[in-house]
Amino acid sequence: MDIPRIFNITESAHRIHNPFTPEKLATLGAVLRLEPGTRVLDLGSGSGEMLCTWARDYGITGVGIDMSQLFTEQAKRRAEELGVADRVGFIHGDAAGYVADEKCGVAACIGATWIGGGVAGTIGLLRKSLRANGIILIGEPYWRQLPPTEEVAKECLADSISDFLMLPELLASFDELGYDVVEMVLADQEGWDRYEAAKWFTMRRWLEANPEDDFAKEIRAQLTTAPKRHAVYTREYLGWGVFALMAR
Repeated sequence: MDIPRIFNITESAHRIHNPFTPEKLATLGAVLRLEPGTRVLDLGSGSGEMLCTWARDYGITGVGIDMSQLFTEQAKRRAEELGVADRVGFIHGDAAGYVADEKCGVAACIGATWIGGGVAGTIGLLRKSLRANGIILIGEPYWRQLPPTEEVAKECLADSISDFLMLPELLASFDELGYDVVEMVLADQEGWDRYEAAKWFTMRRWLEANPEDDFAKEIRAQLTTAPKRHAVYTREYLGWGVFALMAR
């Protein structure tokens, strides 16, 4: 069980696998008013930066589940590095359908709502692990400006314009599902730059180390086109944010 190889290569040096800077991640923890001992579930936990830094800074406990064996091992090493391995744990596995044995104060899926078949399904899954009056965290893209054509949407790595909503519509969709939006922290263009541009350096180093790999042609093609695509499309059209929800 693993994620597609392209992600294990291009994001192998990432600590945060979405367009958040460390400062934004810290801001998210702060605005949630986390109390020591709060248990956090993170579906699609990547390299574990959220759980590990929140355990260090806010005293939370919790567990993360991710399909990437590489990222899961990186998360375990990060927990050891920050001295929080006794507070947070990481499982290599499929988070789809995962329900925590112990109810959590915060249940999160940050940028991986495919786990539940979309936003609504993921919220429904997370709710099964949530204690009364707990907080659900959803990380999701939205359109900063509506793409003028389907071709532009595809350059933003969407299948179609309908894949994402504008921010007001996304917020309204949470309301329609019966949830109050109690906080949000939005990525900015610097966050997108850090997320996307870090891949380019990683790809270049990987190509230097693996020139004969069967995957080298695909990595070379991505490295050649990704900077311009990001500058023209992703950076201008695509937003991303984490939204804190509480059931009414």
